[in-house]
Amino acid sequence: MIYVAEVIVDVSAYPVDRAFDYLIPEQWADLIEKGCRVKVPFGPRNVLGFVVDLKNETAVPPEKIKPIAQILDIEPVLTEEMLQLAKWLKHETICYEIDALQVMLPSALRAKYEKIVHLQVVQNDLLPELQPYFAKSPKVNYKLFEKDHLLRELKLAAIHGHVTIENSVKQQGAVKHIRKVAITQDTALLEGIFTAISNRAQKQKLLVQWMQGHPGGIFTPDEINEQAQVTSAVLQAVVERGAATYIQEEVYRDPFTKDVARTDFLRLTDEQTVALQQITTAMEEKRAETFLLHGVTGSGKTEVYLQAIQHTLAEGKEAIVLVPEISLTPQMTERFRSRFGEQVAVMHSGLSVGEKYDEWRKIQQGKVKVVVGARSAAFAPFTNVGLIILDEEHESTYKQEDSPRYHARDVAIWRGEFYSCPVILGSATPALESFARAKKGVYTLLTLQQRAMRQALPTVEIVDMREQLKKGNRSMFSEPLVDAIRVRLEKKEQIVLFLNRRGYSSFVMCRDCGTVVQCPNCDISLTYHRSNEKLKCHYCGYDEYVPHECPQCQSEHIRFFGTGTQKVEEELYKIFPEARVLRMDVDTTKHKGAHEEILEAFGEGKADVLLGTQMIAKGLDFPNITLVGVLSADTSLHLPDYRAAEKTFQLMTQVSGRAGRHDKPGEVFIQTYTPEHYAIELSKEQLYTPFYEREMHTRRQAGYPPYYYLALIQVSHEDVMIAAEYAGRAAEWLRANLSFKVSIIGPTTASISRLQNRYRYQCLIKYKIEPNLIPVLLQLIKLYRSDWIKKGIILTIDLDPSMI
Repeated sequence: MIYVAEVIVDVSAYPVDRAFDYLIPEQWADLIEKGCRVKVPFGPRNVLGFVVDLKNETAVPPEKIKPIAQILDIEPVLTEEMLQLAKWLKHETICYEIDALQVMLPSALRAKYEKIVHLQVVQNDLLPELQPYFAKSPKVNYKLFEKDHLLRELKLAAIHGHVTIENSVKQQGAVKHIRKVAITQDTALLEGIFTAISNRAQKQKLLVQWMQGHPGGIFTPDEINEQAQVTSAVLQAVVERGAATYIQEEVYRDPFTKDVARTDFLRLTDEQTVALQQITTAMEEKRAETFLLHGVTGSGKTEVYLQAIQHTLAEGKEAIVLVPEISLTPQMTERFRSRFGEQVAVMHSGLSVGEKYDEWRKIQQGKVKVVVGARSAAFAPFTNVGLIILDEEHESTYKQEDSPRYHARDVAIWRGEFYSCPVILGSATPALESFARAKKGVYTLLTLQQRAMRQALPTVEIVDMREQLKKGNRSMFSEPLVDAIRVRLEKKEQIVLFLNRRGYSSFVMCRDCGTVVQCPNCDISLTYHRSNEKLKCHYCGYDEYVPHECPQCQSEHIRFFGTGTQKVEEELYKIFPEARVLRMDVDTTKHKGAHEEILEAFGEGKADVLLGTQMIAKGLDFPNITLVGVLSADTSLHLPDYRAAEKTFQLMTQVSGRAGRHDKPGEVFIQTYTPEHYAIELSKEQLYTPFYEREMHTRRQAGYPPYYYLALIQVSHEDVMIAAEYAGRAAEWLRANLSFKVSIIGPTTASISRLQNRYRYQCLIKYKIEPNLIPVLLQLIKLYRSDWIKKGIILTIDLDPSMI
């Protein structure tokens, strides 16, 4: 008999980052399963824990082993696969196992909550022991059954669907219910009630008579009032006589704001057919194969996804689709819902806590077959996955920046291997690492070189802004772009203007002494936002009103520099007062559903110009867009990042691909001060392979991925000297313990040297093969957690940094 549970406790600390043995009380022996949450005594208090294994013996002496204090779930919230995935994440990202387990659950299951048992059937259908609890209400607190040792009976009722057990989260994530009336199935009882009612209460008699025609039926009060033509008071009186009971029926919150019309599958091109056949063959042969679907913008990658999913569903399996940004989710979700209807769930950070919880439960309970979502949807609790897709696989948003620092692509490939199913990585501009793996045969390369509707790629003109300056044009709009916008406005065609910034101006600077207004907490300039006349830090959220004079020299010559989306919008109205402009950036998309509202308005032709930041660069597909303008291609090109050229090429290619996707030809203007740079030159013709070869040559010379792996060690402290000292100690420790083949750069200040009043120093490890790396880093963490942490040091390790 199993009497011992291995439990990971909810305490993020190094000494407790392992499973602890706890005794299972005899009355719970057949209730506790792997993946359930429990409360266990840990030190002076009871803490939350996850049961990760069950066994019938332990090395802990009988007098020392403590019993589990409370069961929180009689149905597991984590599957066996998730428990294995957590162990893999712990090793691959060097995080606490509890952090890996928590990231898989919606926040509603991590908050303070109480469990409520909801009656789903007529009270008399329950086990006799449970019936008295529901005499007054169809909702009963779980603790009552726990106190009276009736959890076994409760689990049985839950298995048969007689009750559901829900987490009622305080102020958030509670299950949504509507009140319904359940008519008794006992026709003799109804007959008795009918006879007992006085002839003066004709309406009550009429209602009971109507109920006799619907024994066991469940209706809303409004439906009964309408069909039986009685009032709420009459219904209440009949319910009090025992003819029916009120029950709470669960309803899911609807995260979708509108209905979509069903669409049919499109006819595939020859290239799409070949790609789909390779994917479906891998499915049929149950092969865990990773495909890199490299297709030019508009080549119909989404249609390949949709038909591959159709094949997955036909096999009775489930599909996960990851998209990189919330802004892409509405359009993507719409496409999937138009094919697969109610089988689609959506998961992203734009949902409320309650909506996320409902979507997660729909997936967990098998009520949907397809999930579309951002990074966290990689952990969707499906148990029969047949296909995983990462759209725009090159995007940096797939990497989580705090613990556990996982990459959604790695999680997808791990799950693909677990379920022996294919993974599709799709992009017009794949990450260099992915394309290099495809070239080596680690991934299978599928190529779509033609646009799906045989349209030509848009014509791209690179405008040298240095020449514009020489001509005396100091505007942010070049003359060719202004002319092109004028033509499109006359033709009633649509325009997308892309700027890699938000706010009004990048920074505020004194023209007399050169002082730039900085954030007091971070080593970065404040951004000017015109809407509320404030300067704001985009890292810590600090804001202040715009100064009228320089804080250093008291000069009044303090001006805005750089260009933000608000400023562009203002300039645009000056040149084209008749233009209808929609701005889409972080500031205009703060409220829920804003992405969808803006894109819907643009799709319906309510605006001529869509002006925005990165969120409009990819995934958008509107037939009337014929002009795309990139206002400053240099913004991402000159960042202190070894991926700067790659990111610029990807961005230019993606944003260019928004034009001319249907029957109207497209035109793109890229404004730049460095037109000769290969990232900009090659994006003109969407020449990915020449760019790949040129960039790989640069990476090989500089010793960067994919030729080398990187690991970033960062140390921060409120005192700059202490931060520098301990970063030096970390570098020395690594040099002493890693092999000579490993290159250790640093310590040096981070690109943003101070963030939220903490000074940041870092060192970079470059390596090809280093078997000792993980053990050495674990030893460094042990040293940090046993001593350094007491001095206020924070040490973080990122084994695959997206920024260095």
